[in-house]
Amino acid sequence: MSAVKTERPTVDPELLAERRMLLKGNHAVSYGVMRCRPEVIAMYPITPQTPIVEKIADLQLSGELDAEIMTAESEHSAMSACITASLTGVRVFTATASQGLFLMHEMLHYASGARVPIVMACVNRTLGSPWGFWPDQTDTLAQRDTGWIQIYTESGQESLDTIIMAYKVAEQCLLPAIVAHEAFYVSHALEPVTVPSQENVDAYLPPFNPIHRLDTGLKESWGNVINQEMFYRHRKDMDASMMTVPGLLQAADEEYAARFGRGYGGVLEKYRCEDADIAIVGFGAMCGTAREAVDKMRAAGEKVGLVKIRLYRPFPIGAVQEAVAGIPRLVVMERNYSPGAGGFLHQELKAALYGMADPPLVHGYLAGVGGVNVSDDRMVELTHKALAEQPVPESIWV
Repeated sequence: MSAVKTERPTVDPELLAERRMLLKGNHAVSYGVMRCRPEVIAMYPITPQTPIVEKIADLQLSGELDAEIMTAESEHSAMSACITASLTGVRVFTATASQGLFLMHEMLHYASGARVPIVMACVNRTLGSPWGFWPDQTDTLAQRDTGWIQIYTESGQESLDTIIMAYKVAEQCLLPAIVAHEAFYVSHALEPVTVPSQENVDAYLPPFNPIHRLDTGLKESWGNVINQEMFYRHRKDMDASMMTVPGLLQAADEEYAARFGRGYGGVLEKYRCEDADIAIVGFGAMCGTAREAVDKMRAAGEKVGLVKIRLYRPFPIGAVQEAVAGIPRLVVMERNYSPGAGGFLHQELKAALYGMADPPLVHGYLAGVGGVNVSDDRMVELTHKALAEQPVPESIWV
């Protein structure tokens, strides 16, 4: 494999132009991947991720995608293939969900330690047992300490655009990235999606051509056994790279908005937070419903806003503190339960506010666990509940 391909198959120019299409969220990911020109895609199907790799195979068959597709015998093997391919200096992609992500767990640590900028889409789904197929972000949240960048999206359009941004960020800091959206609420829901032109994406995302890679011409070694001091240095370097991610994502989002006319606020999005007495804090698909709830309460004269977290790892502490400064109360609404700790985002948010001058009060509600629908009216009720009571350290089941 060469680091950068110089010849590409002839494709109908109309397919390279910007297109407006009716796509499921998973297929939006596939089109975003296609525009990024990965050279190796290793994949293994699992519900509800399978449509991503099915559509990728279709795009390769039609000639729109020029990539080597590897059908692995397991998710563990798929990630192993991605690591070794990326180490040769080519752009790679994979996708998974739920139990499949957990089977990859060992190799996730290996990927971040190898500093390979793999981009992986994960369709968030409940974990067994009991068995289920519903929206639950615990699969990716449980990987938060593996050294992967984690970005959460709420729509197919945002997922497509974020895949492209994720490659730009990952290849600058040399860390792998997960782009996650929720099962069925996003993965299988149809929506109008704009697929950007290949020319524009090529101008935004340069070819991946790392200085260090597995190449007999470079005469470098890789994967040696190291001593304690070298391991310490390695982890410290990883941390330094991870700390650049919020700034890189912010810049990538701003450049994307300038070029394509769509942006998502970078690491987080503030919605109607001006003069807010309370703000809902969430991430993923629930934020779309939360916007409707905020609009209802604003129409009724209530000062309510929304803070949508996009970047979960590294958690953007500085941006969060700046976003919530001056808001007296926050109410976290999330569907993810960590046994013994409560809501993932609730605990993370409280830690992020530590040391902040005059921090807001933080309420944590476990709403929608297991994929249960949380309507905008229910979010209005929960916001009123938070305004009427004092917060407690624990996350409250509602």
